[in-house]
Parts: sequence; C-alpha cells; structure tokens
Amino acid sequence: MRTVEIAFVGTGGIAGLHAASLDPRTRLVAVAEVVDELREAFARKWNVPRAYASLDAMLEVERPDLVHLCTPPGVHHDQAIACLERGIKVLCEKPPALSLSEMDSLATFDGFATVSQHRFGAGAVGLRELVAGGNARLGRPMTAVCHTLWYRPDAYFDPPWRGSWEHEGGGPTMGHGIHQMDTMLSILGRWESVVAVATRRARPTATEDLSHAIVTLENGCVASVINSLLSPRETSYLRFDFEYATVELTHLYGYGDDNWAVTSDDPSLAPLLRGRGSGHSTQFAAVVDALLAGEPLPVAAADARDTLELIAAIYMSSYLGRPVHRGEIGPDSPFYHRMDGGFGVATSP
Repeated sequence: MRTVEIAFVGTGGIAGLHAASLDPRTRLVAVAEVVDELREAFARKWNVPRAYASLDAMLEVERPDLVHLCTPPGVHHDQAIACLERGIKVLCEKPPALSLSEMDSLATFDGFATVSQHRFGAGAVGLRELVAGGNARLGRPMTAVCHTLWYRPDAYFDPPWRGSWEHEGGGPTMGHGIHQMDTMLSILGRWESVVAVATRRARPTATEDLSHAIVTLENGCVASVINSLLSPRETSYLRFDFEYATVELTHLYGYGDDNWAVTSDDPSLAPLLRGRGSGHSTQFAAVVDALLAGEPLPVAAADARDTLELIAAIYMSSYLGRPVHRGEIGPDSPFYHRMDGGFGVATSP
C-alpha cells in the first residue's frame, strides 16, 4: 500500500497533537516553521527529515500529498492558496478562514478540507445516519442544545494574534464553539435563521468572550447555542431532543462511547451510537482513505462554509440587533468580509 506523504506548517501545541495522531499509512516528510528553535525541536521529536523556515521555501522543494496547516487563523487563507495553486491538497485547522469571502476563495479550488474531528466518531456518524434516514424510532428533531462552556484565563491572550478580529477572526464563537456547532449542523442539517448576542464580559480582547444564540434549522428544530471562555467548570454539551428520544453528548475535547446517553423506550438505539471515539486520528484515517482512493477530502470547503456562515450570522445579529437569515450575508454585506462587519471591539459591560 502506498504511503501518504504529509508536510506540516506550524509547530505549536496543536501540531504536536496532530503529529501524534497521524495514520500509520502516512509519513511526515517535512515541516515549515518560522521560529528556529521550535522548528528544530519539532523535527527532532517527530523524526521529520526536512525542515524549512517558511512555507514558500518548503514549496520550492517539496510536493507532498497533503499539507497540514497548524498555523494561526490569520494566515490560513494565504497559506492554503499557496499550496492549492501548486495542486497540493490541504487539511486546515479551524477556523479555516477569517471570513466568508476567504472561504469562498478557497472553495474555487479542489482539495481543501477542514479539521472537524468530532464529525467522525461513531456516535456522531450513527446519529447523523439515523436522522438522515428519518428514523421512526427517533421521530422528528424538536429542539437542541449546543454549548461550548470553556475557560481561558487572561494569559491565554498573551500571544499577539489572539483576541483580534484581524488575526483570529473572532472569539469563542469562531475559534472554540465552531466544533460543537459544526457537529450539530452535520447531524441536524442546515440552519435557517439566528438571533444572537455576543459580548465581552471579562477578557482582555477586542472580540467577544461570550455569545448566546437561538438558531432555527431548516427542519424546524430550534437550538440554543452558547460559546463561552468564562466557564470554570468546562464542558462541551450537545443535546438532541427528538419526538421519541433524547440523545446527549457530554465531553470536553473529544468523546468516546461513555460520553453518549440515550433516553428512549427503544433499547436498540444506544448500540447504534457506539464504536470508535472522536479525535484527530479518526479524521486522519478518513483523510488517508480519501487520498488513497482518489476521492474528495472529507469536510470540504462547502461543508465547512455552512458552519462559518452561521458564525458570521451570529456576529451580524449581535451587532445589528435583529435576526439574520441563511443566504443574507453576500458580497455586498460588510459581514461577508469581516466577522465583526468593521464595527470593531465587541460590546463590553
């Protein structure tokens, strides 16, 4: 079986987690990192044969099957374009772009995919298939809860790129809750409208550190969505209330079988959500499957855009104080080009 060659760009904490999660069918052949000591340490730890001081320098020499972007969000778009223009496929950490404008630019190329590891656990896959099939044992989806209640101290924002619209694209709505919202939408389907509040309560940041939203989906289900960096007891919580069953997922950064709970008179439902857990290794396996089969990478630009559009709508609703509907944010809207619409600092108490 052919070995898939992967190159990493960026060597921060998330890069180490991803390197430890690589599929056995892959080989890490190169890394690009601007900081000398970080680049050298990463190459030593993960036995990377070639290390470069920049992505451009790496692309002058390397032609891997996949470039994995583990860099700050503000450079994702330009780095991805540099790879895609050379015909190299890209897997990008979240958020994949700072705006819908950037996302649509990436979507003009084939071969761009986003890290969305929670989509790939057996629980999410099983529930998604049940919902898509209109399973009578569940009934229609009625309401949902999608809460990302995390805690980040002031020191978290010490790196200059954190907490700015220009470099991070937003606060917890953009950079943290994106995974729970993406998982919710992948299960329940497309959203229709949202009304929201995003505010800065405590952290030294230009973006929000808290948002609340009421999201109505196309199937009529109404979801409560909270994204917080102010919650000392951290949890990631998804709850789906159907006509005849409630399905709950309580975890933090990844889930297994024990994180799911099913309330139903039908004992056959719970086993359908069991199997492999979520995590980067699970998505990497799916990515490698696609590369070896010559198929599109999972969580392509079109899939990721739906979640990014919801995030843009949450910000737009907060700033304008009104509901925002799907498809409303087009090139003529300032929120198409910047998540804050150019308004700047989020509301503070």
